[in-house]
Amino acid sequence: MNVHLTRNRAALVIAGLLLTAAAPTAYAGFGTETVPVPASAPASAPAPTRGTPYVETQLFFGTERPDGGPAVTDRQFMAFVDKEVTPDFPDGLTVQSGRGQWRDANGKIEKERSYELILLYPVTAAGASDRKIEEIRRAYEKAFAQESVGRVDDRTRADF
Repeated sequence: MNVHLTRNRAALVIAGLLLTAAAPTAYAGFGTETVPVPASAPASAPAPTRGTPYVETQLFFGTERPDGGPAVTDRQFMAFVDKEVTPDFPDGLTVQSGRGQWRDANGKIEKERSYELILLYPVTAAGASDRKIEEIRRAYEKAFAQESVGRVDDRTRADF
């Protein structure tokens, strides 16, 4: 075997081991109460826990209409939030504007202006909140002729 080839393989193996050792550990599962701990932290150091267990839900609303009608305006979207979201989540929410893309049911990649709605609610309210969030998604799809509203849920801790 060629000496240079052996050295190159050894160097790659060492580099891989170093990267693995220095990488942060994976996040804990959805059903646990722990927080991520960097790999550099001593094994005996407990992870700091702060805040209360919450669920963070992100909803992604497109603005282009599949039928070619006018795009949803800022005013229309905020009126939707005031009517459909705020009554069920009066403690607070965040709306961010963005640009997004996705593949529609016909396989076409759609690029459009979008909104991200972020909701935080206690884990103890997850069941009731899930039902409300699904109602919000369906209401937007119906009101603005949308194929879908994206949803991402993650468990977190929040302190206010």
